[in-house]
Amino acid sequence: MEFVDTLKQVKALIFDVDGVLASSFLHVFPDGEQIRVLNRKDDYILQLAIKKGLLLAIITGGKSDAIQTHYTRMGFAEVYTGAHTKLEKLEEFIEKYNIPPHNILYMGDDIPDYPVMKAVGIPVCPTDAASEIKAISLYTSHKEGGKGCVRDIVEQVLNAKQL
Repeated sequence: MEFVDTLKQVKALIFDVDGVLASSFLHVFPDGEQIRVLNRKDDYILQLAIKKGLLLAIITGGKSDAIQTHYTRMGFAEVYTGAHTKLEKLEEFIEKYNIPPHNILYMGDDIPDYPVMKAVGIPVCPTDAASEIKAISLYTSHKEGGKGCVRDIVEQVLNAKQL
């Protein structure tokens, strides 16, 4: 099956944050506060995907009120932060929305994403993902995490589904 045909089956898109929606570089202030830099072009396409009826979610191990607020306001169905066992959150999402795993696209970049990516039907990653993640991905974006990889895959899904 061609990758574009696989993308036609997508009913939900789930993303990690650090290394995917934000670059792997993290600004840490002396008080321990962490600031992530997000890509505005990724945000635009994510808002468009929501308007077109796609279900979006985040599963991230990072704990950030700013991330929670930002993506909830954008209209993400679920924003799971502080998810130390990402697979549990995926299972919760599947049960709540009754979406089969083979219809879920997950974009991750590092070892904590591995179990989730093995559990979904459409695992994808940015070009700067860990080698173990690239090895199990159906698609590796030509863009780095935080630098357009999300827009790359979401545009492909929208085009494949003719939305």
